[in-house]
Amino acid sequence: MGFVTKEFEIKDTKILDFLVKELGFNLREAKRAIDRGRVSLNGKRVTEKSFRGSGILKCIVFEPNGYGIKPIFETIHFAVFDKPSGVAIHPKKLANTKSLLDDVRSLYGNNANLVHRLDKETSGLIIASKNKFAESILKQMFQNKEVEKKYLALVKGHINKTLTIKKPILANKDENIKVKVVIHPDGKESVTIVKPIKKIGDNTLVECSLLTGRQHQIRVHLFSIGHPIIGDPLYGVDNNFADRYLNKKVDEKERIKITGAKRLMLHSYKLEFEFMNNKYILTSEFKDLFNSFK
Repeated sequence: MGFVTKEFEIKDTKILDFLVKELGFNLREAKRAIDRGRVSLNGKRVTEKSFRGSGILKCIVFEPNGYGIKPIFETIHFAVFDKPSGVAIHPKKLANTKSLLDDVRSLYGNNANLVHRLDKETSGLIIASKNKFAESILKQMFQNKEVEKKYLALVKGHINKTLTIKKPILANKDENIKVKVVIHPDGKESVTIVKPIKKIGDNTLVECSLLTGRQHQIRVHLFSIGHPIIGDPLYGVDNNFADRYLNKKVDEKERIKITGAKRLMLHSYKLEFEFMNNKYILTSEFKDLFNSFK
């Protein structure tokens, strides 16, 4: 379900206390809801955390109601999910939409969270913390590059040897499609290692290892060397098609015709890391690839 607005009638009540006692927020969450403008009284935004009053209180809250996706592995501190393509990991801003976070919090409560990111169209492994202690450690591990991540991608054309792509990536501010990133000398250092696994017709299945973690890094790096990922509606297509895709004006038939597949053929298939003196190696098959390209 994502974010919804709840309405209450209160009388001479301290707003912060109401959020904690009646809505189940912890103190930090309640303060953050006020800071982010998600609480109003009688139509006016509440800004003071000590404010009290009477009338109609409205609060935007997150209510989990997900897809029913279950973890493929879990410990007392974290769980690993195999995310399908097309499932967002977070709700879109304050929209009333489903996401993987709904499933995570339905299972483990409001203190659970996803500790790294995957594009909506990218399938595969993603880690969720079950508590704030694990969240802090796992997020720091990703920031420190202590988690080895490997992806499988089906790309156009043949790649015959292992490549190291070192091209800086910059957020796109010039074109209309700002969700895309660009290769630019002013961008952040970005490194992807691409290893061919096997040729499938006119395409190549490759393994991609990230030494940095930029938005759309694998997608834009492979496109930059002339081997865009099959099914990519943003890179390797003209801007008119990308714009129509983002505005949900491209149907499945046209997408397959233009990009070669109904989904982005990119899959997070391996995570390797140590957590609390235990080593974990988790893998996932790229089922959609082998169902579509035999």
